[in-house]
This record gives sequence, structure tokens and C-alpha cells, in this order.
Amino acid sequence: MSSDERRDSLADQAAAWVPPWQRPTAPSAAPETGDLGNSAPPEGPEPTKISGDVEGAAESAAPDVPVEAGGVGETGGVGETAEESRGVGETGRGVGETGGGEGKGGRGSSAKGSAGRRRGAPAPEPPPELDDTELRGALEAILLVVDEPVSELILAQVLEQPAERIGPMLDEIAAGYTAAGHGFELRRAAGGWRLYTRPEYATYVERFVLDGQSVRLTQAALETLAVIAYKQPVTRSRISAIRGVNCDGVIRTLVSRGLVEECGTEPDSGAFLYRTTTMFLEKLGLNSVNDLPPLAPFLPDDVEELADATR
Repeated sequence: MSSDERRDSLADQAAAWVPPWQRPTAPSAAPETGDLGNSAPPEGPEPTKISGDVEGAAESAAPDVPVEAGGVGETGGVGETAEESRGVGETGRGVGETGGGEGKGGRGSSAKGSAGRRRGAPAPEPPPELDDTELRGALEAILLVVDEPVSELILAQVLEQPAERIGPMLDEIAAGYTAAGHGFELRRAAGGWRLYTRPEYATYVERFVLDGQSVRLTQAALETLAVIAYKQPVTRSRISAIRGVNCDGVIRTLVSRGLVEECGTEPDSGAFLYRTTTMFLEKLGLNSVNDLPPLAPFLPDDVEELADATR
């Protein structure tokens, strides 16, 4: 086809082209009534017709525009529809988000319901708090029957009371015994509390308990025990060097009576180390070895001269 024939064909097609707003519309069907009696919405207003001058200008310009231009014009209308579709899509997304919110809300309600069921279980009732008089009596009753010092934590667990109340109450009880001048006292010993007889009544207690029986440690055992108490941890050879005699038998006696125990070995020589036990503190009524009396007042004045003489 020549270029002239192609132009004539395009001109004919452009002349035969009818704008969308001038195309005849199909007769609308009668509005159908649904089950609920709602009728279909009426169609929108008819498009406004363009004046003749505008139509003439469009027809005169049509030969220079290819056939696809009409499609582009129609696409413009479709573009408006696409905008509306996007609006509907956004509305759909909004509904979807709302539905998601409702779904989350449902899950939240379910979680709250399960939490409510867990919380619905009856919690154990806290133990009743004892008043000061009852707490004092309970502590005194327990301290009368214990055979070794008992800690504040154990007393709090037995009485089901806060540990913060036990310590001040024990101090108050001890102060009351001292102020009243009782023959016994409440004292800290070996990390706990226990009742002890007062030193001024020791002769009467000793007469009653011993009744002529000799259960005292020998002089050698007392000296060895004193060396271990002030030098612990210490080896047998060191104890023997301080006392100047062999102390193996005496140490075995102290171990059998529970006053001394092994506590490892010396890194250099591998010899056993010895230290005092909790029973030692309990028997002396001490809370720790730091409460032992200092040795300086008991040393002779010429201790340095004696040390030089033995070298």
C-alpha cells in the first residue's frame, strides 16, 4: 500500500470514528428487586456533548493522528476507573487491616482468658505474722532444746517469719536476760545462737555435771589445741617444733573428740593441715576464731631472750 493510500485509509477511519460520549447506549434493563426490596442504583447523568466547533477541530486533526490514538483516549477513561479501583483496593486493605486488628484482638482476648484462668487458681495464704510476745516465746522454746547453735535463717524458716524480725528479737532477748541477772545468757556462737550458763556460776554447773568424774583434757592436749587454734592451718611437724615434743598421739586424741580436723595439705611438703572445728567454738562459746583472746598479755617479758637461747 502506498503512502497516499495509507493516508486516505487513516482519514476514512478517523472520519468514521465516533467519540464515546456520542455513541448510542444500550437500553437499560428494568431494575431488579432483591429479596429485601432494594432496587439497583440509577445510572449516572448522561455525558455533556461537546460543541460543534470542538467536534470539527477534532475531525480536522484526526487524519494526522493514528488509529491507536482513539484507544489512548479510551484508556484515559479506563485510567479514571483504575483510580477508582485503587480506591476500592485501599478500602479493601483497610478492611483487611481492620479484620487483622479484630483477629489480634481475638488472640489478645484468648490470652487474657487463659491468664485469667491461671490467676483464678487460689493462691496459698501467707502464714500469719506472730506478734512480738508470741515470737519471743517461740524463739525461747526452740533455743532451750537445741544441742548446737542455730542460725537466724533456720529459725525464720521454722517459725515462717521474716528473717528481718529474728535478729533484732534475739538481741532483745539477750539484753533482757542480761538485765534480769539470769544464771544463763543468750550468746552468738559458731555462726548461730545458743543459751549458755554464765561464767560466775561455772563452779556449780561443773560440780553438778562432773560429779567427781575427770573429763578434762591433759596439759599436753590443751597446749597442742592452743597452738592449732592460734596457728591454724598448721602441720604436725610445725606443732611439734613449737612444743618441742612429738604431738602425733595428742593430735589423734583431739581429732577423735571432734575439736580438731584435717583441712587439706601443704602445697610444698604435702603434709596434712589441721584446724579447729565448730565444736571447738561451741565449747568455748566463741562466734569465730577472731574472738580468741590475744596472746601478748600471756607472754613472758624475756620472750626474745628465750627465743635467742633456743636457737
